[in-house]
Amino acid sequence: MEMFLQQVLNGLTLGGIYGLVALGLTLVYGILHVPNFAHGAFYMFGAFVSFHLMSAWGWNYWLAMGGSALCVALIAVLAERLVFHPLRNASGLHPMIAAIGVLLFLEAAAQAIWGADFHRMQTPYNGIIELAGVTAPVQRLLIIGAAFALMVVLHLFLKKTVMGSTIIAMAQNRDGASLVGIDANRVAMLTFAISGVLAAVAATLYAPINLVYPAMGHLVITKAFVIIILGGMGSVPGAIVGGLIIGFAESFGAFYISTDYKDIIAFMLLVFILSLRPQGLFTKGVR
Repeated sequence: MEMFLQQVLNGLTLGGIYGLVALGLTLVYGILHVPNFAHGAFYMFGAFVSFHLMSAWGWNYWLAMGGSALCVALIAVLAERLVFHPLRNASGLHPMIAAIGVLLFLEAAAQAIWGADFHRMQTPYNGIIELAGVTAPVQRLLIIGAAFALMVVLHLFLKKTVMGSTIIAMAQNRDGASLVGIDANRVAMLTFAISGVLAAVAATLYAPINLVYPAMGHLVITKAFVIIILGGMGSVPGAIVGGLIIGFAESFGAFYISTDYKDIIAFMLLVFILSLRPQGLFTKGVR
């Protein structure tokens, strides 16, 4: 039972991180209607900015997270204005190629600034708590609490605020939203900023138990795409539920089957579920 609960803790940790990354990805998909491959680079850049603020400038963990979120939000908005906005009327292939270009550019920039080496981010939460025989590192508990709290805040923002309603309206019908007076450019910039914040926070939460390096966003964004396809393209609840499903599948699969297949399990699960439900678990998008 103790080992089972340990895997539940690990699954919640992975599910929280994957869910945050997938949420930012699915929000942007609702606006662009194309997959934003650059989102993995936003995640990577967020980790590097937090690492730099803590190691070089001596900022504490939370200030570094806030500074990283602002920096990546700005990068995401610039990407929307300079790259994606001019291609808003182009075919789906052009924004996808542009997103890959942004990804490569940000990875090259990170490698030029911080090098290609692996870095370890320090955290003030190095303690371990014993709960009913389960070893619970404080950083993992922090990830679970912060990730799901941020998901609740995002849900309330989308459902209870005027700006959140405009994002939903834009995702449902961009032309119709423009006809009723919604500023499409402002909503697009806000959506990209939110996606950047989610990516940076997720990276800063997870980096202390992982490593920071230029290619760190590749596997995470690949699994985020699996999650939004699994949950339903453009579905916010689907991104959260899909993140938890993949997180638990990886955690229990690595323990009960083999760690060698940990990263393959997500794709096997995707094929299995889509063979039963091709439209994904949720079909109503961000509505």
